[in-house]
Amino acid sequence: MTGPILSAFGAAARAAGRAFENAGKLLEVAPYVEHLAPSTKVLSFGGKAPAIHETAFVAPSASIIGNVQVGKGASVWYGATLRGDVQSITVGEQTTIGDRAVVHVAKLKGDAPTKIGNRVTVGPRAVIHACTLEDESTVGAGAQVLDKAVVKSHAALAPGAVLTPGKTVPSGHLWAGVPAKFVRELTAEEIANIKREAVASFELATVHKAETSKDYVQVEADEEAWIDKKQRSPNYWPRLKDPKDPAEIPGFGVPGRIFNHPLTVPLPEGSDRSGASK
Repeated sequence: MTGPILSAFGAAARAAGRAFENAGKLLEVAPYVEHLAPSTKVLSFGGKAPAIHETAFVAPSASIIGNVQVGKGASVWYGATLRGDVQSITVGEQTTIGDRAVVHVAKLKGDAPTKIGNRVTVGPRAVIHACTLEDESTVGAGAQVLDKAVVKSHAALAPGAVLTPGKTVPSGHLWAGVPAKFVRELTAEEIANIKREAVASFELATVHKAETSKDYVQVEADEEAWIDKKQRSPNYWPRLKDPKDPAEIPGFGVPGRIFNHPLTVPLPEGSDRSGASK
């Protein structure tokens, strides 16, 4: 019963507030209305909401929409968009979706979800559309992987390349060009670098997550600490705490020190007049 009453009261209060605001606008010579865009960081669609692991980093300006799963330690960087509106998107552990990259799905020619494995690196401005990227693969900046294409594990697609629908980049291969074609096999060092790059991106994302998740109180505390450090003299030494006296009786400190002295107070068993234990 309380819920409907509060809901009705809230609607009436909002209506009254708008009326006062409109009346105030009439008094202005050049009225100005500032429209605030709602946050689109995480949005549900069609009754399905994104599932994001608590350790994943999602930048404040990124957008994750609909049926999307983001795994442990994954990172979705600034301006990136993951849109799982007509099919599902899965992002594996410690996978990086670069700045302004777009990950989408398809349903016009059959269901085509997007599956991205573990420790995959998707470069900035890349387009990943209804395809599969297997574990420890990499897609360069500005590259496109189109419907039902596959990038196998330990494979690489060069920056700016376009992998056409249905094509597969075999494991250990480097493909490049428009349309993308085989260039050469990756060296063992290049394959190892794919994993190292993913781990390095995960470590950097951890720092960004800590900074972007701070609330107002934490930001204010950081600012005060920075000002204090800037203004503090480099020659300042903090005062050390007084050494603890083993003969001191708890609750009887200075003033009245004379009454808390071994001459007037019996020594603890096993101690001499200096306060040291035998």
